[in-house]
Amino acid sequence: MKKIERGARFVAQNKELFRCPTCKAPFSKVEKTTVYCIKEHQFDLSKKGTLYLIKHGVKSDYDDDAMWQARRTLLQAGFFDPIIEEITNQIGKRAGIKVLDIGCGEGSVLQRLEHKQADSSDRYVGFDISKRAINLATQQETAGFFCIADLADLPFSEQSFDYLIDIFSPSAYSEFARVQKKSGKLLKVIPNANYLGELRRLLYAENDEKHEYSNQKVLDLFYKHYPKATSTRIKYGFSLDDALFTALMKMTPLQWGASAESLQKAASQPLKQITVDVTLLSGEK
Repeated sequence: MKKIERGARFVAQNKELFRCPTCKAPFSKVEKTTVYCIKEHQFDLSKKGTLYLIKHGVKSDYDDDAMWQARRTLLQAGFFDPIIEEITNQIGKRAGIKVLDIGCGEGSVLQRLEHKQADSSDRYVGFDISKRAINLATQQETAGFFCIADLADLPFSEQSFDYLIDIFSPSAYSEFARVQKKSGKLLKVIPNANYLGELRRLLYAENDEKHEYSNQKVLDLFYKHYPKATSTRIKYGFSLDDALFTALMKMTPLQWGASAESLQKAASQPLKQITVDVTLLSGEK
């Protein structure tokens, strides 16, 4: 089956998950490769089986093919595997769950999560504001569906998802709460102070504001919206060869503000191991 046909079938079978980004009305039908809402606004599936569900033009610092490919290289090498393992532990073996991957990027997290859960009755939707990332995500071996969307104006129906997965993405908590089921959870991963600490110290001098990082403001905001939230720390070392270090440098926003001298120094002294130190926050309504 072609990707566009598979995408059309997914939307047709799961219309209740979506709403029109133009008028907020539910999707009503799929005719061939065109999706309609009940007010007859229409959206054409791309050849890759995706939908563009943003009302406005977008500009993103993350719309870079090489950066997304570097992220895929790292994640396929297992860079986030302990994080994904803990997410699956918290979800447990529930059949028929509906999962939304917020800022899914090139799709590796969604694909690996789906394969770990291994239940054909589950439904997975990933979205990102980057069209380049979503095009790359469609290369994954997954039954999930990908679309281009804005997290501040989600094209999804009220109380439609059991689990919202947010790994390092910004948050629009009012929108998240709207699409989160009453019994659902938001699982948000945020970096701790020593996340990629070796690279941060390599790129930035002690007197530079980027030499240190605090996630306190992000934590405070999460607990403001989810006062009864729980947290789990996940910390481990990840081994790097030269190719993986190059991919890490290309993937991380840490390199954006670094000086040319610091970047040259890092390239000549590639790290052999990096610390992954994050907190998984779990919030229920």
